[in-house]
Amino acid sequence: MFGLFESPPFDDPQLGEFRRSRGRWRGTVPLGDAAVPLVLGGSREAPDAEALTLARTIPAAFPAWRADLAQALFEHYEPYAESVAAGEAEGSGTPGVGAPAAVWPHAHAEYVQVAPLDGALTIEIGYRVDWDEEHTLGARVREGRLIELNGSVLRP
Repeated sequence: MFGLFESPPFDDPQLGEFRRSRGRWRGTVPLGDAAVPLVLGGSREAPDAEALTLARTIPAAFPAWRADLAQALFEHYEPYAESVAAGEAEGSGTPGVGAPAAVWPHAHAEYVQVAPLDGALTIEIGYRVDWDEEHTLGARVREGRLIELNGSVLRP
C-alpha cells in the first residue's frame, strides 16, 4: 500500500516504470548499450507530459549526437592532457586519448535529465570522465543539438 503522501508508480509504454522520489520522477532510458537513470519533473500524479515526450526521443536520437558529444568531451580532455605533458599536473587519472572517438571508454553516463533550462526544455546527460574525477560534466542538448558541455553539474 502506498503511503498517504507517496505517489504510485507511473508506467510509460516505451520507457517503463517511473517512481517519484525527492520531487522528481525517476526511471531509466536506453543510452547506447546501457540503461541510464532518467529524471523528469512533473506533478505528484505523473511526469511532465512534454518532458516525457522528449525523453522518448532520446534512444533513437542519441547516435546522431555521439560525434558532437565526443568532440566536446575531447576538448574538455585536452587541457588536462597538456598539463600532464608539461609536468604541471600528475597524470594518474589522465588516459591517453588521441582523438574524439577515443573518449568513450573514459566517459560514463551517470544520468539523463529532461528539464527546463533558460526557459526551454533541455536534455542533460551527466558524464563522469576518467581525467576529471572531481566533476560531473553536463552535456546539454536542445532541439537535437549539443548546446554546451558544462564543466560541473550536480546529479539531480
